[in-house]
Amino acid sequence: MTRPKDFDVIVIGAGSVGTPTAMSLAEDGLRVLVLDRLPSVGQGSNKRAIGGLRATHSDPAKIRLCLRALEIFATWRDRFGDDIEWYKGGYSYVAYRPEEERTLKDLLVVQKASGLNIDWLDAPGLLEVIPDLKREGLIGGTFSPDDGNASPLLAVHAFYRRARSLGACFRFNERVTGLVTAGGRVAGVRTDQGEYGAPVVVNAAGAWGAEIAALAGMDLPIRPDSHEGAVTEAVARFLGPMVVDIRPVAGSANYYFYQHATGQIIFCITPSPSIWGTDIRETSSFLPMVAGRMVDLIPRLRNLRVRRTWRGLYPMTPDGFPIVGWCRTLEGYLLAAGMCGQGFMLGPGVGELVARLVRGATTADDRETLTYLSPYRGFKGQEKLA
Repeated sequence: MTRPKDFDVIVIGAGSVGTPTAMSLAEDGLRVLVLDRLPSVGQGSNKRAIGGLRATHSDPAKIRLCLRALEIFATWRDRFGDDIEWYKGGYSYVAYRPEEERTLKDLLVVQKASGLNIDWLDAPGLLEVIPDLKREGLIGGTFSPDDGNASPLLAVHAFYRRARSLGACFRFNERVTGLVTAGGRVAGVRTDQGEYGAPVVVNAAGAWGAEIAALAGMDLPIRPDSHEGAVTEAVARFLGPMVVDIRPVAGSANYYFYQHATGQIIFCITPSPSIWGTDIRETSSFLPMVAGRMVDLIPRLRNLRVRRTWRGLYPMTPDGFPIVGWCRTLEGYLLAAGMCGQGFMLGPGVGELVARLVRGATTADDRETLTYLSPYRGFKGQEKLA
């Protein structure tokens, strides 16, 4: 039987967004229940993320959220003792054509105005940061030194342990099948194992965000898109920043790679056209497609051996921006979904924003951020640095 006062908040999803959200809610003293259909924390898209962490975006909302997230990642070990393999290597978007040069320089205006530490470097300056880049045709690129990378699984487990230490309850292998409502507002959730009461329910269900939104009668425009990644053997460090090449070619809109703190090169592409659906089986086309591009950009990569490939799901929205905000038709139902493959870098910032929404303590900056991420926006335009 549902008991309305079981919990203050129920979070659906124990991944890159749901887990830090539960942590932030518990830090505020709220009684939190997290439900996930998978066997343990971070078993959906989180464990398939490649670990990049950047505030280098094209809009104030994501820049603001990720600046805060970077602060949390960068200080985590000093504050709580967990080694999450944080490495402050920066991000660099390279330009070999005037088209990319123009795009990157145009974005500097909003990036700098939003507080991002970023600059355009001409070819000689960029080669000082990334000496192994192909020199022929290099115009330059942007470099944001405060970005970095960390282990998605180590980080989400650190957030999980802290959330639990503050009293948050997690239940795994439990599928949410419905919402309990009363008088036009949320009263709890129904699962395949029982019912739980709470006046607030947060949809942080990642690739299943649209399915969970439908339980509230919402047609949320989130579609899973498969992206493939890989990791090489470990070698001595020679690469500092994540390198992103946004030149489109047949089969991919861009590709990106970095050297993890433990020495491996980890890389991924954005497929073009998108690969819609939930198929996470590896393909035979990924490595030939991306390897040639990477070796052309940094020739010394040619001797590295690839150890493993995998695929993960990006919960995409039509404009490439997350969906965060209250449902207008069911009071107490809060959305934190559609992170477009950026849940790991957005998660801690989104988690704190959700906690402020639940407490009714949003700031002026929060309210501006929420206009970009509203479930009721027009979904027009497109994120320029997806």
